Amino acid sequence: MRSLFWRIFASFWLAAALVAGLSMLLGRALNQDAWILSQHPALDGLAETWTQRYEQQGAEAAQAFLEQRRKAFRVHVQVLGDNGQPLVRGTFPRRAAALEARQAHDRRLPWRRLSAEYSSPLSGASYLFIYRIPHPELLAWHRGSLLWPLSALGIALVVLTLTSLLLTLSITRPLNRLRGAVHDLGQTAYQQDSLARLARRHDELGILARDFNRMGARLQGLIGSQRQLLRDVSHELRSPLARLRIALALAERAPAQEREKLWPRLALECDRLEALIGEILALARLDADPGGARPIDLGALLRKLQEDARLSAPQQQIDVQVPSEARLRGWPDMLERALDNLLRNALRFNPAGQPIELRVTPQAGELCISVRDHGPGVAAQHLAQLGEPFFRAPGQREPGHGLGLAIARRAAERHGGRLLLENRPDGGFSASLLLPLDADAASH
Repeated sequence: MRSLFWRIFASFWLAAALVAGLSMLLGRALNQDAWILSQHPALDGLAETWTQRYEQQGAEAAQAFLEQRRKAFRVHVQVLGDNGQPLVRGTFPRRAAALEARQAHDRRLPWRRLSAEYSSPLSGASYLFIYRIPHPELLAWHRGSLLWPLSALGIALVVLTLTSLLLTLSITRPLNRLRGAVHDLGQTAYQQDSLARLARRHDELGILARDFNRMGARLQGLIGSQRQLLRDVSHELRSPLARLRIALALAERAPAQEREKLWPRLALECDRLEALIGEILALARLDADPGGARPIDLGALLRKLQEDARLSAPQQQIDVQVPSEARLRGWPDMLERALDNLLRNALRFNPAGQPIELRVTPQAGELCISVRDHGPGVAAQHLAQLGEPFFRAPGQREPGHGLGLAIARRAAERHGGRLLLENRPDGGFSASLLLPLDADAASH
């Protein structure tokens, strides 16, 4: 993975190492004797020319050459032979030589002393050249000789600038795309392909873009489902309200005796409307924060549901089987409402004389809580739509608003599980909640 962290880390280290290296190289180059001996114009070719004149024209010609160089460049030169004695008078004053001898270890002398040995290619003799350059002259030459080091430093700064620019653009451009995607998401105009190119990257920004795409798709789905739910709620509320309005209009025009017959109809419509609003609120509450998960006593919860079902449908038999080792963490009220809806659906369609089977079965990493009836089931083409708010299979005559399975499915999702609906091969219908055993770690 081409990690953005390592790119930034390496870029800063490269910049620091390059600047430090060039600074050290520049400082050493400007202060080394070899640099001055090889680059100073006063010393360029001096040893070769002096040796040629000394060996071919004599000491006077050699001394005259040193005088010319002193006048042109203000550089004093002495030349010593193999015995350590001067071969010519040189250009260094005797009083200055005495001062240098007395202050041999004093670095505050007004000149810099350099020495270099040269061997004649003609005679093979060795000569020791001693140069003394005044500090003002040396500083003036330094200022003029900084072109190459400063050029190298300038090139390094250009390279560092380009590297920093590319690194900055590699960070700011993706961030600008993410900012635009956040703005589109806030305006509910988010398109997943807006970050498609960024999501193909193999660094942290690519991972962030892929996570953002998933989040955006999830939020867009939730927004779409909420809008659809609002439309469905408006449609479902319109029918009982219309019936209430018609019943009220009839009650206002009917005589007293007929009016008494309309009151039960009004009460029934009010009860239906209240039940519908209660189911809508129950579905909406599932999206609220339920707080921390806690252990659920499945045995007690299912027995309570069994007793409630006996009161509402005493003719039905409910067979409950809960293994003692079944354990679950979650939200008891949410789970009870989901199972209550599944059990009520089973009671509507289960024929008398056949038991409703309520089972708890541990599986690999999850717990299956199933409710099975022996009714007619649902057509296979409608199974995928079951659990959508306000959807009811065609031909269903039993009362209801199509929210019971939606509540059960949403409760399963809040526990990190899923709702499985299927027709049994041997007849009947089965609704199962498949919940992870670590439901407390599920997404809220």
